[in-house]
Amino acid sequence: MGTSGEVRGSFVDGGQVGDALVGRAREIQRVDDLTRAARAGQGGALVLRGEAGIGKSALLERARRSASGFRVVAVSGSEYEAELPFAALHQLCLPVLGHLDALPAPQRDALRVAFGLTTGTPDLFRIGLAALGLFAAAARERPLLCLVDDAQWLDAASSRALTFVARRVAAEPVALVLAVRLPCAAGELDDLPGLAVGGLGDAEARSLLAAQSHETLDEQVRDRIVAEARGNPLALLALPRAGGFAPPDTSPVPSRVERGFREALTGLPDDARLLLTVASADPTGDPGLLWPAARHLGLEVAAVSAAAAGTGLVELGTRVRFFHPLARAAVYEAAGADERRAAHRALAAVTDPVVDPDRRAWHRAQAEAGPDDDVAAELERSASRARSRGGVVAAAAFLERAAELSLDAGLRTGRTLAAAGALLDAGAADRAAELLAAVDGAGGDGAGSDTAGTDNIQLAEADLLRGRIAFVRPGDPNGPLFMLRAARRLAASDPERSRESYLEALEMAQLVGRGTGMTDRVLAAALETDQLETDQHAPADTASRAPDVLDALTVLASRGHRAAVPLIRDVLAGADGATWTRHPALAITLAAELWDPHTHATILEWLMKTGRESGSPLVLRLGLAQAASNAALTGDLDGALAAVAEEAAIADATGGTSVMYHRLQLAAMRGRRQEAQDLFGAAVATAAAQGEGQLVANVHWAEAVLNNGLGDYPAALAAARKAVDLDDLFIAGFSLPELVEAAVRCGERAAAVGALAALTERTEASATPTGLGIAAYARGLVTGAEDDYREAVEHLADSPLLPYRARAHLLYGEWLRRAGRRRDCRPHLRTAHELLSGAGIEAFARRAADELRATGETARSRSGHTRDQLTMQELHIARQVATGATSNEVAGRLFISPRTVDAHLRNIYRKLGISSRRQLRDLPDLRPAAGATT
Repeated sequence: MGTSGEVRGSFVDGGQVGDALVGRAREIQRVDDLTRAARAGQGGALVLRGEAGIGKSALLERARRSASGFRVVAVSGSEYEAELPFAALHQLCLPVLGHLDALPAPQRDALRVAFGLTTGTPDLFRIGLAALGLFAAAARERPLLCLVDDAQWLDAASSRALTFVARRVAAEPVALVLAVRLPCAAGELDDLPGLAVGGLGDAEARSLLAAQSHETLDEQVRDRIVAEARGNPLALLALPRAGGFAPPDTSPVPSRVERGFREALTGLPDDARLLLTVASADPTGDPGLLWPAARHLGLEVAAVSAAAAGTGLVELGTRVRFFHPLARAAVYEAAGADERRAAHRALAAVTDPVVDPDRRAWHRAQAEAGPDDDVAAELERSASRARSRGGVVAAAAFLERAAELSLDAGLRTGRTLAAAGALLDAGAADRAAELLAAVDGAGGDGAGSDTAGTDNIQLAEADLLRGRIAFVRPGDPNGPLFMLRAARRLAASDPERSRESYLEALEMAQLVGRGTGMTDRVLAAALETDQLETDQHAPADTASRAPDVLDALTVLASRGHRAAVPLIRDVLAGADGATWTRHPALAITLAAELWDPHTHATILEWLMKTGRESGSPLVLRLGLAQAASNAALTGDLDGALAAVAEEAAIADATGGTSVMYHRLQLAAMRGRRQEAQDLFGAAVATAAAQGEGQLVANVHWAEAVLNNGLGDYPAALAAARKAVDLDDLFIAGFSLPELVEAAVRCGERAAAVGALAALTERTEASATPTGLGIAAYARGLVTGAEDDYREAVEHLADSPLLPYRARAHLLYGEWLRRAGRRRDCRPHLRTAHELLSGAGIEAFARRAADELRATGETARSRSGHTRDQLTMQELHIARQVATGATSNEVAGRLFISPRTVDAHLRNIYRKLGISSRRQLRDLPDLRPAAGATT
């Protein structure tokens, strides 16, 4: 792993630091406050933002020199090394790697792989946490100060890891100060606490100019320099000072400063200019590369190095240090194309192909003026190595350049597709789309002619990538269009891959919440290409292959639940687990469609186990969201809150946005009107912005449940109708009992009868006790027959879906009370109230309490529950600790430091009026419900 070799200019050397900080009292105070807090164990981060030359580096150096008692580690981003994964993080961690053994094994291994210290695939899920642990371990000896200059040029992997650390050091004696050049974007760093570093006032500018100038300036010249520098300290030192008669220059200050640096090259011998070009082309600042490269070019090192150093642009010592990043950029850009290629060719020649093959390949690529298949192949190998280390951005850069250098059209297209895929994996969807525009003439809109040399399979792969891009773009409806077109392209040449493309479209739609209407659309397209081995009258012919999800969905759409349920069960029970592993979102949805909570729980357990063992954020987040939904449906609201907290922690750790549908289901069951309505409003806004129809369906279902609990039956009826009409898998079915209840209460018998028929068709097909029980109490509402209510209670007696079990008792009790049978109704109402209030299902519990009062009996009010006193994250920590988890184990799950866990525990103890882990374990309402999946 190489280092990031950006250097510190003379601004931050020697006694000039104080002069450069004229007028910076406010900025100095902010940095001092940060380090003072870190010294006291309350870490944090600060991002200094400003244009080039404004003094950010001077502030970093001042922080270094004033941080008495701190251990200081520093790194600077390099524009030329922004694609090499973890390069900056490695350099920052290098001085404290002696603490690596203090980390838990998974974190230790993740860092070792990321830094190239051992082979393997890095666990990107744990690298940020590992870096946090490493810094925390180092800070146990003395506080740690991390300084990052030119952070806008950090490689993406390092930037993500440092952002993760910055958000989580509050309980550690660690301070991070980062400098970002404006107007560059800095990705995740833009969300961290920041401080704008602006220009100096005129008086301060004159003071700095007087302190730094070695000559007496004419007053008019001084006035012009101060005016044109616009308060930029570097400009005050570097703008040309010859004469006062030049016309005013309106270009940006950094550009004029850079031109000033280029003027320093005027009259320099060609060999000295070439040496400076080589130095500017090497991001490592390693003299061990510069001098061999100079000799490779036939330069007289002693003579040319003296001439190059004489420009004042560079210091050639134990490190190659440019005066400022702008000086380096000016030298590189001032060189002709032939000079730059010669510099890169020389650097490639002297870079060790074993120790640093990727940087050697990159230099070779920059040295080429035209296609070269050998260099392209070397870049492709570098891309593979980069991807294996988690550097998808680097892989994309290598592959894109490899495509440019490829003579063979097929290889060029294949490498372009691979580069686009890597960019998409890195979250750069727009850039990936730009690359795909070169694959055919469509430019991403789905129309156009094929490019020569691009075969149909490659065009299909391009469409699949366009589909994935559209699915991740908020509000882009074209994902299905591209994926279905890919499937049609592949129909003749690769039927199996074609079929998989249809399933991928369905899986992606489920994952991003755009499944509404997708099933019919995909099935219609599949039938058009004759890929389905089924017809409207018989199950799929599985003689040549096992039935798959597409078969099951086709039968479900064409013949209904009675015909489809056996096939769905076969698909989910497949011996190889292909459905679960390849299409987990579809599998979990189909399991819910069966009204079989036990099958659903089995798949959920697999999802959680697989997600934890593999470290896959996608699988684990899906598992946690489903765990929250399952917990809400089974009445384990504490478990739902804990799963929500952990999913949110993982989303934050991986730079994602926490999903909402499981929060809606939790809010619906909890039954707090204002809390739920606020969440519903936020979800509707998110769905509108991102085109997530499934989220809207979940909102309508949640509104129906909430309002049935609150007794607002007209609102429940309107919401349930909307949810059913959207016809989403799982949500439509689970909305039917809500529709039946609300319609009966509103006197709309026809609507209730229609919904009951649809519900009965589903539940009788599955024939599970849970489904039959829910259908039975819905039927009781319509028929008014006591036997239906009794059947519901009997079927649901052992169902894990506590809210529905309790509602069966509630509805039966209500019916009995209205029939004047007070003595008979009380046990059912009492059971309902105890189940509902004990679980925290508040709206339905109040309904049960009101019914009991109507019988002359007062419902026992429940005592305060732990969940009402703690935040979601605190509740999750409390539950984990109550079941024996250590602070380290909890920290690993929530991606925070153990000290942060301990700080949360202190808050938890205070809120609950206890003082120890033992007392926490003794609290009964912190014990997970039986069968809970964590």
